[in-house]
Amino acid sequence: MATSPPHPSYPSGPAAGAPLVGPGTAGSLRHAHWWQRAWVRYGALSTLLAISGLVILALVREETGTEGFLVGLGLAVLPVPLLIAAFRWLDRVEPGPWRNLLFCFAWGACAAALIAIVANSFATRWIATATADPSSADTLGATVIAPVVEESAKAAAVLLVFLFRRRDFTGIVDGVVIAGVTATGFAFTENILYLGTAFGTDQLTGGTGIASVTAATFFVRIVMSPFAHPLFTVLSGIGFGIAALSADRRPLLRVAFPLGGLLLAMGMHAMWNGSSAFGEYGFFAVYAAFMVPIFGLLTWLVIWTRQRELKTVRAELPAYAAAGWLTPAEPYALGSMRARRIARQYARRHVGKAAAREVARYEAYATSLAFLRHRARRGRAGPDFAVREGELLGELWRRREVARPALDHAARITAPPVPVTAPPWPMYGVYGYGPQPTPYPAYNPYRS
Repeated sequence: MATSPPHPSYPSGPAAGAPLVGPGTAGSLRHAHWWQRAWVRYGALSTLLAISGLVILALVREETGTEGFLVGLGLAVLPVPLLIAAFRWLDRVEPGPWRNLLFCFAWGACAAALIAIVANSFATRWIATATADPSSADTLGATVIAPVVEESAKAAAVLLVFLFRRRDFTGIVDGVVIAGVTATGFAFTENILYLGTAFGTDQLTGGTGIASVTAATFFVRIVMSPFAHPLFTVLSGIGFGIAALSADRRPLLRVAFPLGGLLLAMGMHAMWNGSSAFGEYGFFAVYAAFMVPIFGLLTWLVIWTRQRELKTVRAELPAYAAAGWLTPAEPYALGSMRARRIARQYARRHVGKAAAREVARYEAYATSLAFLRHRARRGRAGPDFAVREGELLGELWRRREVARPALDHAARITAPPVPVTAPPWPMYGVYGYGPQPTPYPAYNPYRS
């Protein structure tokens, strides 16, 4: 049975100014083996990705030629900023660190793409040799081998973040963002190959303009379906996200959900690759009947999940306002995307970009704190709850002089009017949050 986390104490002592460190942590770091050190792991991972990138670069250039590679690179990069921005927008409630997104994109573009090219080529050649039927081998490779290999390779990045960056992986939105960015990197490399090959074909056949193979490939892969690979892999990400929400004492579900998401991703990928077998208009039929509706459904699911996250912020943070860690207005402001944006704009306008970044960090730490307490109430916070809570509270306390006036201003701008008659539910403070019966005294550290 889940138990309520301890009520936060009033800010004083080490937690108010510095993150707490559990006993024995320093000693364990001093006696860690060399392969357990962070710089060793990061160095090994960076080296692996760099080698994969160089190998995949050589393979693609050999397949397309230098000119075809440059043309493919220039066209394939066009949807990348839009897709990254879209996934970053979905992650605005509790933005994950950029280093995770950089790793995922690099894994998809380098490691996953290399695994896919090598494994797909080997499997297709083996089938063609075993069956003496190259045509059937190509069809089987596209509809069976490629979905299994590619989705497994992309899901490996999601698994690594899930296992080794667990603090940054707390729910469905995190799974969607991590999986989507990984697939965006994979699609980027694959598009270079397809567009570069199409350009080479046009060079041989003399195709130009709208009738060229390059134009047709660009329309199908960049204009109509830039979200295809992200959409497949997002299903795996949702499985990992649900697993992150499951209690630690239910290990079977924590394995079943990611596996189920991976199987769904493989199935949708296979249907997409096999759409050409459904006739001349099979691609458009699959696109209209499956891809667009599922894309809309998943978009709705992620936005709905984000709204639930904002409700969690509004529900959990008043405990810290009552203890004095936050002002009465902050839970409301932090639970509204509009109020958050106004707070950052206020800080930027009165102080500068550095203050706006500090307010953004304050919002992110406060959101992580709310989610941590929510998990604790459901019995899923883990034994390091108090340590993590102290770290987050320390980060908030150090930024309070910059963030509080901005959030107070945002709450005053966005808070709904208080009804004249007393409502049937308890009201807290001036903005509906916090126990103080009198208005929070205004102050402005920005004033010189």
